[in-house]
Amino acid sequence: MNSTDIGDRATISRREVLKLAGLSGLVATLPACGRGFGGRGGDSGKVELNMVWWGDAQRAALTQKALDLFQTAHPGVVVRTEYQDSGPYKDKLAARIAAGDPPDLLAMRFDSLREYADRGSLLDLAQHTDRLDLSGLTIPARELGMVGQKNFGVPSGLNTVGFVVDKTLTDKYGVRIPDGDTWSWADLAGFAKQITTASDGKVYGTNFEPWTVANLLVFARQRGEDFFTKDGGLGATTATINAWFEMVDRMRAERGFPPAGFIDQNAGSSPAQSYLAKKSIASQIIPTNNLLGYNAACGGNLVLLRMPGETQGARRGQSIDTPALWSIAAKSRHPQEALALLNFLINDVTAAKATGTTRGVPASRQVAGEIAAALEPDDRRATEFLAKLQNEKLPSSYPYPVGASKLTNILKSISTEIEFRRKTPADGAAEFIDGARKALGA
Repeated sequence: MNSTDIGDRATISRREVLKLAGLSGLVATLPACGRGFGGRGGDSGKVELNMVWWGDAQRAALTQKALDLFQTAHPGVVVRTEYQDSGPYKDKLAARIAAGDPPDLLAMRFDSLREYADRGSLLDLAQHTDRLDLSGLTIPARELGMVGQKNFGVPSGLNTVGFVVDKTLTDKYGVRIPDGDTWSWADLAGFAKQITTASDGKVYGTNFEPWTVANLLVFARQRGEDFFTKDGGLGATTATINAWFEMVDRMRAERGFPPAGFIDQNAGSSPAQSYLAKKSIASQIIPTNNLLGYNAACGGNLVLLRMPGETQGARRGQSIDTPALWSIAAKSRHPQEALALLNFLINDVTAAKATGTTRGVPASRQVAGEIAAALEPDDRRATEFLAKLQNEKLPSSYPYPVGASKLTNILKSISTEIEFRRKTPADGAAEFIDGARKALGA
């Protein structure tokens, strides 16, 4: 799971899986679609919009369905789409903008929004409310793209993080699944230890990445701290980071967590490649928009729970988040048409039905409600999970400060040192705070 972009992989229906089998060899046949973006091309005599994102061929096919609808309704506009794997995307996007050849509509990483906004690279959408209707979004959803009073991005979809538990394994080993509405981190530790003990070490009770910022954000909020503050600073304290590392270290010592070195970090990140699918662990944290993919890979018996600690902490930790934002380049050659396309993707029900939840639950609550009945059962379950959370009073997620993208590697390095007992949680926490402040320029 990517640590800053919660759930950036596509989830598709079982019917779509069958339809798209072998699609990677047919990518070139998608209308006006290319892999690995690098600039504009063609002269169609129409207004040409360039739209880029990260993802795979399956996401491209679903997106193209919505774009076909848009182009039918706007015959004077052609949308040329290009996409890239998530790793190279960030560098290629930066190179294009630096070269003065920005895409018109672009997928924006949540941890990069401030960097582009501060450089004046993105259009302030708050100045274009006549062309872009965001009335269907809740305030927390709209705030995901806000920097001060300016708006530089609209959620491409909404999600959050949650715990999934494999009921097949809990039934097999006679372990009760905790109450997901009230459980604590201590309850998670106890549950995990029970699974490992009952399976005689064949299955470990839980695993999640200690260096994933999205996980740590929840934990910090529950302790009354914003990991990142609204004004772009670091709000987490050394005590909270130490408590996080200590908790994971303790679960590993109790064998509820896999032993050091058990998880191969290079094994792949798809649901099918997960240790959950291999039945090596019984629970883990996932982005909710990936529930369909994980449940299919794990045999169809996953239970989705809220994050632990939501009723014991100083305040709620979960929030409504987004796998990515849609932004418009400040130097777009066709900003009005780009605004029309963005408005279509956010507010058109037929577009949402075409793309499903590939980028999360539609940001507009009205649109999400209208497509819910047509979703696959697991996507509908994830949508209902998120809808319920949106009715509750949750803390806001703020765009990450400039330099935040560096924190994942810092956390990962320190977490590994603690995992192999080459560093104590206390020393690791102090080192992280120091490194984070330097990365953020604090």
